[in-house]
Amino acid sequence: MSPQIEAIENRLNPLREQLKNHELYAALKTLDHVKTFTEFHVYAVWDFMSLLKSLQMQFTCVSTPWVPAADPSIARFINEIVHGEESDLNEKGEPNSHFEMYLDAMREIGASTDSIEHFITALRNGASVAEAMDKADAPKAAQDFVNYNFSLIEAGKAHEIASAFTFGREDVIPDMFIAILDRSSTSEDSYVKFRYYLDRHIELDGDEHGPIALKMIEKLCGSDEQLWSEASEIAVTSLEKRIALWDSIYASL
Repeated sequence: MSPQIEAIENRLNPLREQLKNHELYAALKTLDHVKTFTEFHVYAVWDFMSLLKSLQMQFTCVSTPWVPAADPSIARFINEIVHGEESDLNEKGEPNSHFEMYLDAMREIGASTDSIEHFITALRNGASVAEAMDKADAPKAAQDFVNYNFSLIEAGKAHEIASAFTFGREDVIPDMFIAILDRSSTSEDSYVKFRYYLDRHIELDGDEHGPIALKMIEKLCGSDEQLWSEASEIAVTSLEKRIALWDSIYASL
């Protein structure tokens, strides 16, 4: 681990601990609570892919005529994550994106997918992200979370997008999901799809995607202290946004 990564990790430790020990997890005591959680969180599952695709568009060739990537190592990092997130295998061994797995998990526990499905339909029909969330009546906290990440995507600064992706998502997802599994005291034990989704994320993000994403940050920032400083600020804000989303979900239970 580079000194710069270590410095960011140390700076994030209090926020990571706050997130890891958030009162939301212990509050997930009934099936209705888990349903509410997923109806908010599904928007974060969705916009994760947009952060990833933004990086893929910048660092791999996704148009014709094809030309080689400027940095094959970053291209490989990103494509490995895309493969795992967009074309993984579900609990039946069928190809599925993690977003689609999450929707299936929501349906299995009886959570409403109406809002997120209306959102996707609006996007397919040409609406902007903000317009689509309005049309879908997405939870306000989910809208705030998504709008922040899309402000980074629209600004187009690769190291900032990568920082939000890495420190606000990939690097912290195992902690969050382990906490959900360990601390929720739901009596129902039939969430096969939901538990598969959580276990799969813990496996991929902790063992594979998290370390790959950290290497990507190191490549993008290099020896430029300004880039490292900006990446650090984005990392902090991204975790604060995640905590704010968790606060809102907790308040709605």
